[in-house]
Parts: sequence; C-alpha cells; structure tokens
Amino acid sequence: MSQKHKRVITFLFFLYLVIVLRITVFRSTFTLQQLCQNGKINLTLFEEYIVLLRQESYFSFSYLFFGNIVWFIPFGMYLQYMGKNKTLFHAAVCGFLFSLLIETLQFVFGTGFSELDDLILNMFGAWVGAALIVLYFSLRHT
Repeated sequence: MSQKHKRVITFLFFLYLVIVLRITVFRSTFTLQQLCQNGKINLTLFEEYIVLLRQESYFSFSYLFFGNIVWFIPFGMYLQYMGKNKTLFHAAVCGFLFSLLIETLQFVFGTGFSELDDLILNMFGAWVGAALIVLYFSLRHT
C-alpha cells in the first residue's frame, strides 16, 4: 500500500472519529458549565431496547440497536486494514475501549446516557468491521 493511500485512509478515519464524537459526545447540548452534573448511567442490559419493543417503536429500536453496531464497523475495518490488529479479538477490545471513552465522556459532559449495552454493541461492530476486512482479503487471495 502506498504512503499516499495510507494517508488518505488515515485522514478519512480521523474524519470518521470526529463525526462519531460529534454525534455521541459533543452534541448541541454540550457545555463545560454542566460538567459532571447531568450524566446518567444505565447498567441494565438492553433495558431501553425492551421498552422500545414493548411500545412497538420498531424504527427507534432498529436505529439504536443496529446504529450502535454500524457506527463501529469502520473502526474495526481501519484497524484491521492498516495492520493495527493481529486478531479479531484485538479489534473487539479496541472497539470496547473507544466505546468506553465515549460513554465516559457522555457521562462527564452530560450529553447522553452511558449504557452497558452500547459498549457491547459497539464492541461487536468493531469486531464485524475487522472480520469484513479479513473476509475480503481471504476471498481476494483465493
């Protein structure tokens, strides 16, 4: 892979990170004046999803559930493609850690709900992204 190609991919990855952080942490409600005042934590697995299903809010359920997976697929893809991962497990761990950073920042800045299920779904999304790259290269070499 050429240096120019690596730079373009890395630039796109950092753009992706900025977008993810803007959507999840640095929302319009973001302010330093409310630091550590409005954060909320939900440690009950999939509680919000169950409520949405009971309310038959299938679009909201799908958006939140699959969105938490899809938003982390590029994360795992980048790590795997650029050779930062040795295993799919490593991609999942990196996805978990990045998600933990987001959830912590959401709590500290009070810009979202910090939820355990987000960590799990985001980690799975990073794993899926890395697995797609592994699959792509294995099919390409056959």
